[in-house]
Amino acid sequence: MGKTGVKEAARVKEPKKRKLLSESAFIRYFRDIGTAVSKGDAAVKLSMIIMGAGYVARKQVIKGILVTLVEALYILLLVVWAIPNLSKFSTLGTVQLQMVFDPATGKNVVNDYDNSFLILIFSIVALVLLAVFVLYYIHNLKAVYKIQLRAEQGRHINTFKEDLKSMVGDKFHITLLTLPSLGVILMNVLPLFVLVAIAFTNYDQQHMPPNALLDWVGFDNFKTLFSRGGLTVSFGYAFGKIVSWTFLWAFLATFTCFIGGILLAQLINSQGVKFKKMWRTLFIVTIAVPQFVTLLLVRNFFREDGIVNTLAANSGLIDFLKNIGLVKSSMNAIPFLSGRSVGWAKFMIVMINIWVGVPYQMLIATGVLMNAPQDQVESARIDGANKWQIFWKITMPYILVVQGPALITDFVRNINNFNVIYLLTQDLYTTQDMAMANSNAKEVDLLVTWLFRLTNEYYNYKMASVIGIIVFLICVAFTLVSYARMMRGGREEDYQL
Repeated sequence: MGKTGVKEAARVKEPKKRKLLSESAFIRYFRDIGTAVSKGDAAVKLSMIIMGAGYVARKQVIKGILVTLVEALYILLLVVWAIPNLSKFSTLGTVQLQMVFDPATGKNVVNDYDNSFLILIFSIVALVLLAVFVLYYIHNLKAVYKIQLRAEQGRHINTFKEDLKSMVGDKFHITLLTLPSLGVILMNVLPLFVLVAIAFTNYDQQHMPPNALLDWVGFDNFKTLFSRGGLTVSFGYAFGKIVSWTFLWAFLATFTCFIGGILLAQLINSQGVKFKKMWRTLFIVTIAVPQFVTLLLVRNFFREDGIVNTLAANSGLIDFLKNIGLVKSSMNAIPFLSGRSVGWAKFMIVMINIWVGVPYQMLIATGVLMNAPQDQVESARIDGANKWQIFWKITMPYILVVQGPALITDFVRNINNFNVIYLLTQDLYTTQDMAMANSNAKEVDLLVTWLFRLTNEYYNYKMASVIGIIVFLICVAFTLVSYARMMRGGREEDYQL
């Protein structure tokens, strides 16, 4: 078997090897629990009830007391707060808010009602805390068993003071990662769980807690989004249109700026171009202006009564565009962003994004090109390669190797590029498609801007949550597949000579 065949065989075996390693680690994790329970002494077994008992038995009294206090605090939290909320999680509450007569005061007062949204959030928090505690409980049980083994082997057992020192010593990485991990749980994991839960409820403008109770509706909202018949024709129709435009936009926005930035960097760095620093500085200055300022300013330029249309009318450009069929004869202005022409609006959005995005990509490409393999370039030039062949065969593969991960990130970011679409079209673009309007969408909306309109303007949280789940799945799937293909070990040669 040749060298190529060996490499291919190794690549096929790698995923299987990783799978076996992950499975063995998973099995070993639970096998260790069984070992700790079955072979642990009385102190370890007592730790299954009083979590700090194993530490106290090994003269780690302070640590044992702290662990037991954490256990007691969790049990108290479970009884006083978690269980009352979890008991209502299946129904999301049964008592509607209303005014009732209070005989003691002789006045109408608010009854003791159920707030479905708070019940939903508190129940999810309680479930997350339960999962965290279970993991902590398992870790603690394995830890006290390890201490037992150290004691049986006559090895040193750290004191509480030594454990504290280790948190800024050999275990300092754990200390550093604790706060970021808590931040990820609070800012990312919990909101994601709430988002998923709301997608299975009827949370909308007609069911707004605390004035109304929420109900679980199962997969009805997903059926509404994907169905194209009956009463749900608007959402199904709008979803198909918006998903296709979202992917087209992400592709165009990513690769036009990427290619444009590379070509601009190549042009500025060309030998025949003078005042390179001046041109580079002019483009860099555009990055210093906040993007939202540029977008709002450009939007006003391209209004139907804006300066661009005024100049176009005075120069006869509008009449010319009417003659060649690019502007309808009934229009008195070019419908850049007004909504009277979907094609014009999408074209202008892509063009404006190139204007604000290319300078940033030019700056990145300039840094990459400075480290390009000049020895290969010179060798190709000696062999008779022209500029296009050098660019396509050497420069471009090198840029893709360096910027491949960033290109994936840019594509995912453009799927969720809220600023460009929303700021250019808000209060300016009026949809002409009634099926889109009935689903509170516009032809130029991305999934993320549609989600925002549903929540901020129409309070349709249930459908916004379903769309949020779809966006999350799309981004995760694309990122995992792309990184698996581009970042796989040994793939660099695919982009090199």
